[in-house]
Amino acid sequence: MKELSMHWEKFSHDAINLRIEEALRQNIDLHKEPVLGIPGTYLDQEEFYEDAPFLQDAPFLRTLIANPNHIGCHTLSNEHLSYFRGTQKLEIDLIKICAEQIFGGETNQQDGYVTPGGTEANIQAMWIYRNYFMREKQAKPNEIAVIFSQDSHYSMPKGVNLLGLTSRILKVTDASRQIEMEDLELAINELQAKGVKHFIFILNLSTTMFGSLDDIDAITTLLKTRNVDFKLHIDAAFGGFIYPFTNPENKFSFRNPDITSITIDAHKMLQTPYGTGIFLIRKNWMEFVCTDEAQYIPGKDFTLCGSRSGANAISVWMILRTHGSDGWRVKMQMLNDRTTRLCNKLNELGIKYFRNPHINIIAIRSSHISTQLAEKYHLVADTYEREASWYKIVVMPHVRQGILDQFISELKAEQAVIV
Repeated sequence: MKELSMHWEKFSHDAINLRIEEALRQNIDLHKEPVLGIPGTYLDQEEFYEDAPFLQDAPFLRTLIANPNHIGCHTLSNEHLSYFRGTQKLEIDLIKICAEQIFGGETNQQDGYVTPGGTEANIQAMWIYRNYFMREKQAKPNEIAVIFSQDSHYSMPKGVNLLGLTSRILKVTDASRQIEMEDLELAINELQAKGVKHFIFILNLSTTMFGSLDDIDAITTLLKTRNVDFKLHIDAAFGGFIYPFTNPENKFSFRNPDITSITIDAHKMLQTPYGTGIFLIRKNWMEFVCTDEAQYIPGKDFTLCGSRSGANAISVWMILRTHGSDGWRVKMQMLNDRTTRLCNKLNELGIKYFRNPHINIIAIRSSHISTQLAEKYHLVADTYEREASWYKIVVMPHVRQGILDQFISELKAEQAVIV
């Protein structure tokens, strides 16, 4: 697949401040206008007063105090809550950057919104496809199955439970963390024998524990060979803001016609406040979850959460515009390089681990590290219900080289004692 050309402009701090100031002016002014019908207001001024001097140079905090409500999906039409149209326009710009520049979508051919997190975004996708199969294919819930790997995020079984669907968890090989194709074949056969006719597949662009990617080409080829009726969602909650910048040959994009929707999380790599997941989907799919009963909302609602913080959406827009595409690529490559250096040190010590070369996650075999050392450095285990098999390191921006050097020094000392 040809390398995707990504570009969005870097804005100065002053330019960002001015854009947000203008957006807030376009929003309704609850201090000056006769507003009687909105069941919300600015943040409590006893605690969050708006005339603090530092706020003039803090556009996110100004937006937070103004408390705009971004209920609905603003990429669908202009028929949304006009009280907050200024900040909603910035969210639309944010969705365009993510869908078109990062994930290669065609101009104005994707919808999306800032969710409270990747969990909602993944469930949103399952909800849409379930309703699509039920409405367009007259499917019953027991004729729809969700399939995902054993390394997938726990939001998948959560969504299956909420939506009343059948599911099948696919085995992965222990060393490569790839879905076992024989088990995929077996799963299709088992489910079809039980009357399942329609499939929702969720593939990973970086699993939570391992940073592994599912083999999208092999899996979609098999599904097409078997004439399986499927829709494909990509969980890129962790990898979405790093992998496209560290691997120019990213196959997980809207240029792949098999992919209909994508989850990404800004509150991981992008370092925005928690509550800033992002859901992206091709045009003409959000309609399958329109809540017609939300008639008091212009444009109605298409989201699970309903009301949501406009300030959180602004925080994501600010960071993307602060770095620009070139700056963000440099930042992600630096993290990836730091992860590679750590892997080189592990190789020298003969430590067994799993790592995708384009992701900043390293999963170390538990047999190579003591529980005490893992706890000292706050490594995350693959399970806390039994003895761990893996411990995870995530090389985030706060992880400095000095900390990594210290960790390697102590790990080396442990290995010397073992020998």
